[in-house]
Amino acid sequence: MATINKRQTVEGKPYYTVQVRLKGYPAQTATFNRITDAKKWAQDTESAIREGRHFKTAEAKKHTVGEMIDRYLSGAKLTQVQNDHIGLHLRRWNDEIGYMLLADITADSISLVKEKLLNEEFRGKTRSPTTVLRYMASLSTVFTTAVRDWAWIEDSPIKNITKPKAARGRVRFLDDDERARLLTACKQSRNKKLYLCVILAISTGMRKAELFNLKWSELNLTEGFLILHKTKNGERRRVPIAGHALELLREHAKVRRLDTALLFPGIKNPLKPIDLQTPWETARKHAGITDFTWHDLRHCTASYLLMNGASLAEIAEVLGHKTLQMVKRYSHLSDSHVSNVVASMNAKIFGGAE
Repeated sequence: MATINKRQTVEGKPYYTVQVRLKGYPAQTATFNRITDAKKWAQDTESAIREGRHFKTAEAKKHTVGEMIDRYLSGAKLTQVQNDHIGLHLRRWNDEIGYMLLADITADSISLVKEKLLNEEFRGKTRSPTTVLRYMASLSTVFTTAVRDWAWIEDSPIKNITKPKAARGRVRFLDDDERARLLTACKQSRNKKLYLCVILAISTGMRKAELFNLKWSELNLTEGFLILHKTKNGERRRVPIAGHALELLREHAKVRRLDTALLFPGIKNPLKPIDLQTPWETARKHAGITDFTWHDLRHCTASYLLMNGASLAEIAEVLGHKTLQMVKRYSHLSDSHVSNVVASMNAKIFGGAE
């Protein structure tokens, strides 16, 4: 039960001390200037104790941000692709504020790091607001876990921080002429795997890491599909393979290496994936293709699918997106298709124009 005592300062101003005592729990005390605040705190504290929610602040004084991140990473079982992103983000947060006790973390201390991430260069260019937003999302997940699952803190300090506004999703895909030039340059490359990998990237929409880490055990050349067990969102994905890409893979299987499980092993170390960065950049330069990255091959897949009548839901399934939000950036490419649908509906309901 709660005990509230009215007291006075040396200046004669009243204040109220509250003590909440429940059997089996240590006493909790607080001081307020108003009786209404004292009563509310007492009521909320009693409820929190009975529900097992109150003593998170004590845990917050025992653990650092670094300990929180380490515990999360040790139990999260991230895939290699996830570790390359989420793990990278969390290790940076650990470097910046890992030494701080959870009890001392404030929105301001996180905001300072946010601004630092926005203004510093990474791999030769300034981070985009979208990238910093992902850094914050990774940390937010850890704080949420510490609140809900471990009872280390009462609330996440990242909740009320102003988030960077994500930039509109980039859509850069090759037109017919650009695609022909690039594929010709890839076919003429000294690296004989480049052409096959680019064809696979365009025809399947696989991410770079998904493609380069493919294993023969994941491939079914008879029925024309492969199973990705390690994806960015952590879910298995079936990827159909057809046409030219399937023909090339069947030819590639005839000369597969026996000292590795990888479809595309590295030259020096067959246990690691191939590195095509230099031949890719050379081919792109010879083809005269500018403002285009390997990841943009994935945009090509989505754009070509949409322009050939695929729905956003179908594209999301091919690319491995859980929601339609990520593929809405391509919706403008189907304007003519949408117009035809609307025209067809109007003609059916209202008849032809008089």
